[in-house]
Amino acid sequence: MRTGIATVCLSGTLEEKLRAAAKAGFDGVEIFETDLVTSSLSPEDVRLLAADLGLGLDLYQPFRDLDSVPDERYRANLRRAEAKFRLMGRLGIDTILVCSTVAAAGAAYTDDDGLRAEQLHGLAELAAGHGVKVAYEALAWGTYVNDYEHAWKIVESADHPNLGTCLDTFHILSRLGTGGPDPSGIEAIPGEKVFFVQVADAPKLSMDVLNWSRHYRVFPGEGQFDLPGFLGHAARTGYNGPVSLEVFNDTFRQADVERTAVDAMRSLIWLEERTAKTLAAASARGTAHDGAVEPTPAQLAQASRANAMRLTTLPQVAPPAGLNFAEVKSAAGTEATGALERLLAQLGFAPRGDHRTKPVSLWTLGEARIVLNHQGAAGVAPAISALAFDVADAVTAAARAVQLKAQPVPRTSQANEEILQAVRAPDATEVFLCEDTRWMQEFGDGDASPQPAGSARIDHINLAQPWQHFDEAVLFYSSVLALTPEASQDVSSPAGLVRSQVMQTALSDNAAGDGGALRRSVRLALNLAPWIQADSVKGTLRDTFQEHIAIEVDDLIAHAAACRRRGLPFLPIPENYYEDLDARFGLDPEFLAALRGLDLLYDRDAHGEFLHFYTATVGSVFFEVVQRIAGYDGFGAPNAPVRHAVQFAAQSAARRAG
Repeated sequence: MRTGIATVCLSGTLEEKLRAAAKAGFDGVEIFETDLVTSSLSPEDVRLLAADLGLGLDLYQPFRDLDSVPDERYRANLRRAEAKFRLMGRLGIDTILVCSTVAAAGAAYTDDDGLRAEQLHGLAELAAGHGVKVAYEALAWGTYVNDYEHAWKIVESADHPNLGTCLDTFHILSRLGTGGPDPSGIEAIPGEKVFFVQVADAPKLSMDVLNWSRHYRVFPGEGQFDLPGFLGHAARTGYNGPVSLEVFNDTFRQADVERTAVDAMRSLIWLEERTAKTLAAASARGTAHDGAVEPTPAQLAQASRANAMRLTTLPQVAPPAGLNFAEVKSAAGTEATGALERLLAQLGFAPRGDHRTKPVSLWTLGEARIVLNHQGAAGVAPAISALAFDVADAVTAAARAVQLKAQPVPRTSQANEEILQAVRAPDATEVFLCEDTRWMQEFGDGDASPQPAGSARIDHINLAQPWQHFDEAVLFYSSVLALTPEASQDVSSPAGLVRSQVMQTALSDNAAGDGGALRRSVRLALNLAPWIQADSVKGTLRDTFQEHIAIEVDDLIAHAAACRRRGLPFLPIPENYYEDLDARFGLDPEFLAALRGLDLLYDRDAHGEFLHFYTATVGSVFFEVVQRIAGYDGFGAPNAPVRHAVQFAAQSAARRAG
């Protein structure tokens, strides 16, 4: 599949955008008119630079308000168009995007498809003299033409070889449910008359479509549109041109241009794979696409050969089977590190010893493993620096991650040490891919067996994300680790709303726990906290946000009582919480007293119950201990505002004291 990106997606100058697109691996770019007009580069300079970078210049856009206008205005439009065609000749671009009219309807405009076809035919005839093709696009907010079927009807009526249509996912999918046609009708358009395909994802929002489009588009996989289904329809037409990103997003246009370009390229690579799977699954059943069927490699190859796009796939991996360990980086010998080690001991973790060659130690509680890493940690307060996932084939999983533009993390190993595969997540967290726990033999006496502590394990990890890279993180964990993003939630905090995005594996009996209820192997929560600074970097002092590691135990009340006896500093829960809890659930008074006495929190849903408590924070890390009873599948979300409020008060007090 030929990949492209519109320069409007990226920040910076036109030269910076071209260089970033080339570095990220794009085949070509769309030149957005404003980027060229404001550039100090001549059209010839742009053409030479693109050639030097190995980039094709695939489209010039946009050309607005051509159709439905009176004759005098139309002639002026043709003069303007001819100037653009000459400019495109200097750039070496042979396709221009023409948008449907969005001007307010009135006496100066005519709602007449015959007139529109005639005007587009005249434009195409003029374009032919310059070797240019015209791709007509229906804008979702077009005054007269606002859906792809209407645009295609006009193009078909105009009947000119240099006139075709542009299919844009946002303009098509944003109108589903509000009168827009089903995208399956795309397959009725001959592939040779589809001149260009633009893709963008978006969250589903209730707002006017123009503002939705201008500010909230995201890269494929970061929103809620069915882009694999859409691209599958386009592929079935026989289209084999560029699949190009056109994303208007305020955040992306302020972020680092190279990083955004890599995120964009990752999104297209993953979209290509998902589309190939969609087509293969449909081919295997001989019916319309349905993601419920997982195609075989042979079916994927056959589906790719069957369409002109030649869609390719990545190394295939199963979702991770568990969280192998979590790592906290902290400077050795500091007061904060001492406090962290005391907290682990009070939680019931046992020290398993130091690494034989590195300044790293291991602590375990049942199957829960915490690594304390002191390497390069001078001046660093405790912070989550790495997490490890259980995978069936670490080398294949790492190869997939690298093909999705993840940066490998080198790990110095001696001859008798495990070679662990790892890549870097967007927030710089190191993500390790482990097939087993043999690496534990490098610590202490080399005993890799778990400490006896029931079935304690890491239940979930909560990572805070900088605002400008939140969508990038969601895409990373979805594409690289096959985690499924759930609907995001906004949680109240004294500092503002905290957006929380859960990424997790499917419910499975492979992780069956209490009562045989279905469980999830991996849960990862990403929080966009309002107080995270734009320059937050892993491995530096970060006292502006907090992250945590949650440990699941069999009997939370007994475990909490043991932790209290060991002197664990719990997060103090206000009395008002327990009065509200009693009002909501009508709990047994003795049970409620036990919760109150140990600063425990409680939640219940239709499937089961949830008990949990939080520790105090050390550096930017705290711990949560949980118990899932029966089929409870949440995170105690109703209790999150209480936690945020208590932690915020503690941070404020610490700043005043400092």
